[in-house]
This record gives sequence, C-alpha cells and structure tokens, in this order.
Amino acid sequence: MELDELKQRLVKFCRAKYEDDAALITDTHKMPGHAGFSYGFTVQSKGKPESWYLRLPPPNVQWKGTADVLRQAIILNALDETDVPHCSVKWSGDDLKWFGRPYFIVPKLEGDILRLELDGWGNKLSDEKLYDLGKQIMTALAGIHKVDWEKKTPGLGPAIPFELDVTRWDRFYERSADPERLAKAPEVRRKLLDKLPAETPIGVFHGDYQLSNLFCSFEGNLLAVIDWELVGVGATLNDVGWVATFSDPIAWSTQGYERKMFLDPDTLVNQYIAAHGSPLPDIRWFRALAAYKFAIISGFNLSLHRRGKRPDPLWEELKYSINTLIDRALELLD
Repeated sequence: MELDELKQRLVKFCRAKYEDDAALITDTHKMPGHAGFSYGFTVQSKGKPESWYLRLPPPNVQWKGTADVLRQAIILNALDETDVPHCSVKWSGDDLKWFGRPYFIVPKLEGDILRLELDGWGNKLSDEKLYDLGKQIMTALAGIHKVDWEKKTPGLGPAIPFELDVTRWDRFYERSADPERLAKAPEVRRKLLDKLPAETPIGVFHGDYQLSNLFCSFEGNLLAVIDWELVGVGATLNDVGWVATFSDPIAWSTQGYERKMFLDPDTLVNQYIAAHGSPLPDIRWFRALAAYKFAIISGFNLSLHRRGKRPDPLWEELKYSINTLIDRALELLD
C-alpha cells in the first residue's frame, strides 16, 4: 500500500476510533518487518500526539500462518495478564473497510533492538548490565512459556509434534544453495530423530526468540518482545535452544560476518532455569535442533537471494556459518 493511500485510510480510521473529526495523521512511514507490512504513524488529537505501530499482512497472500496478523494479536492479548514486556493491542480486526485486510495496532516504542555489531549501541553496556538484561530476557521467555495456552490462546494450537519439528525442514533443505555446506545435515537429522525427547514442556513458543526480536531502551532494559509471526504451540524449549544458539560462539563462523556474542549459552540457560523453576534435561537436543534449523534456513534464504526472489546480501555473509552450525549440532548430539 502506498503511503498516501495509507494516510487517507488512517485519517478515517483514527477519526472514528478517537471520536474526533479533527484528528490529524502525521509522520506516516514504513517500518521493518519480515512477514507483513509495518508502518509507524502519529495521531494529533485534541492537542495530544500519540505514536502507533500498524501491522498488516502482505497483499495478495492468504491470511494464515505468518501472514495471519490476528494470530499474533491473540498472544499479545494473552500477555496482558502477565509481566512479560510486550506491546498491548489497542485496535485489531478483520473489517476490510479500514485497510482492505486484517490489522492490529500497538503503541510505538522509543528504543531499538539489541545491537551487538561492531558499531552497535549494545556494546556500550557494561558486562553487569548485559547480565541483568539477560535475566530480563530469559525471565520474559519463562513468562511466555507459562501462559496457559489451552485457556488463553486456544487458537494457537494444536501442538507441533517433536518429530514434525525435525522433518518439516526437509523441503527447505532440498532447495538450499551451496548444498555442499549441508553435506552433514542428513546425519544431524537422523540423530535428532533417533534421540527425540521423551517428555518436555508443551506451551506457547515465540518461534524466533533472539536479539532481533527483543526491543530495548538504550539504558539496557527490555521494553517488549516483538515480531510474533512464528508463534505457535509445541515444545517451549525450542525458544531456549534458539536463543542459546544465537549466543554460541562455537556455532558461528567469524568469516564474512562479525558481531559480539551476547551472554554465553550456559548463562542464558541457567537464567531461564532460575526464572522457570524447572531443570532442562533435553536442552542439548533443542540447541542442536536450533543449529540444524538455522543452517537450513540460511541455505534456503541464500538461494532466494541469489535467484532474486528475496534479495538480502546478509545471507552471503552468513553462508560460512552453515558449516559451523551443522558441526555444532553434531557435537551437541554426541
């Protein structure tokens, strides 16, 4: 949607919701987003400005899966009854008269995702503050996992079986670029299936719990867990394995892409255990699964980039880590 058209739609929407025929819309702009279209805007009403974030599904796609923005609103609404930092939904719905598709709107926050690249603002935080931020992040994750999904978010189920969480990546593996980098992937897949966890907590998972989806103040406080397009129900330790993998220096190549690691995986896992109150006997399996998944995702997205389907040069930098991620998965499974 072009910004001029969106602004016209926002004027009608906000004048109705604010009950103010003189409300004005300013600063309408596109914002980053992977599985939908995101916009920021400010409403001037009765002398008071308020800034908002609008999420829409992409045009010409079915409104399901990652494009189902109302699915994301389900978990955000459920989190209102918790201490998990998040953006509460102000408005949402599927009335097409407003934007021609479903939508949700939340307050726009001032801050940024935690950036630990060489010139990232997060590098200015002290070790003590980074440790404290880790506690906030892992406590928030434990809070997400404690949501009673059957009562509070039944629309997010049913739970994904453990085996399917391994095999559903097969079709992406088959379409990956540089297949030689994934030569050991079938061995990882076999070992993952041979060592499926017998029993592990089931609940709501975020699906992509890592620094890019943690919105913070520049003082180092977690303001909101964001980007819920992969939310679902299944093994909650998927999230723990995922965030641990993204902080595991052994899993990543220093060739092509450099950034400072966050807290080491053992520290993050222990912070989660302290917040959740239960041991994690299968955590190495879930860390291996996370490394396996992201290696395949990297190969698949590298293919999309090279074919011009979804250009992003970052995947050319991350391709070197495909090998190290697979090797790390094997190490964790042995």
